[in-house]
Amino acid sequence: MKAEHCEMRGDYGEIRLLPESIDDLWHLQHLIAPGDLVFATTLRSVESASDKIRPEKVEKRPVRLGIRVERAEFSVHGVRLRISGIIEHGVDAGSHHTLNVETGYEISVIRRWRQVDLDRIDRAVKASVYGVIHILTIEEGEAELFRLRQYGPENIVTVTMGSGKGAEINTRQAFFDQLVSHCASITGPLVIAGPGFVKDDFVKYLKGKNPAVGDRVLVVETRRIGRGAVQDVIGLGAIEKLIGDLQLGREVKLMDDVLMRISQDGAVAYGTRDVADAIGYGAAEQVIITDTLLHDATVTRLIEKAEGMRAKIIVLSSAFEPGERLDALGGIAALLRYKLGK
Repeated sequence: MKAEHCEMRGDYGEIRLLPESIDDLWHLQHLIAPGDLVFATTLRSVESASDKIRPEKVEKRPVRLGIRVERAEFSVHGVRLRISGIIEHGVDAGSHHTLNVETGYEISVIRRWRQVDLDRIDRAVKASVYGVIHILTIEEGEAELFRLRQYGPENIVTVTMGSGKGAEINTRQAFFDQLVSHCASITGPLVIAGPGFVKDDFVKYLKGKNPAVGDRVLVVETRRIGRGAVQDVIGLGAIEKLIGDLQLGREVKLMDDVLMRISQDGAVAYGTRDVADAIGYGAAEQVIITDTLLHDATVTRLIEKAEGMRAKIIVLSSAFEPGERLDALGGIAALLRYKLGK
């Protein structure tokens, strides 16, 4: 994400945002709320006098519009963010319009910015500095390559020894060669994880075949492969070693802490009512919410109150396992400075 802070008065003002990846579009969905004013250059049918005579000649032309947002909807598969609302600035003021925001499409957002919003922008900007992290999970005869997105792991390819035509991939060397080929285009950090010594053997092979990729490898011991191994890699802190700002590693540890305290009847609160009580007593040290609640009016008021009492606000991705676990607890929890009496 590229971001430029324009005219600001306190916490209100304009920030220009340029999404560079699908992750950035996902961030934008959680930054833009109903009531915000969004400016962008878009295509819209604009009639001229000659168009009225020949309506079949009406064409869409690029215009600069300011939209008062009613909703923002994002689909991972659609690879675009649809921002719909009423035109307040530009042609056809008062009409509805939808901005289809894709990567490389610049928008300007004018609103009152919370610290949690600015932190999200900061994370997105920092993430763009690094290459996308990949995790290769491997054991004898089977491997899966994942791209680690900020909304969770994305499977890129699965390679199984013996699955090729004839004897093309029936040997370990052929198996390794296929994996080297899939890793060749990776420009960012690569974690290689799995049980036993196969991963170590592959790392040696990779460094011999492609030193540029091999030198960016971090090896992690896990008891399994696949998505479970990705979860293990995150939980062990390996991702934080690569990019300290990456949210996912912290999410796993936070939810482990929340669930451990719940099981021990410790200093924790969950659910909107109990968290609100904890914030009211000044007991909340960290308030953890899922991103789907950021636009909930009640939760927004709680966040503002918690920030005013110096509590740290942490937002979890609802598309990844820790966020799903938090959703099961009501979407909000708090780690407390001390245990509250029931």
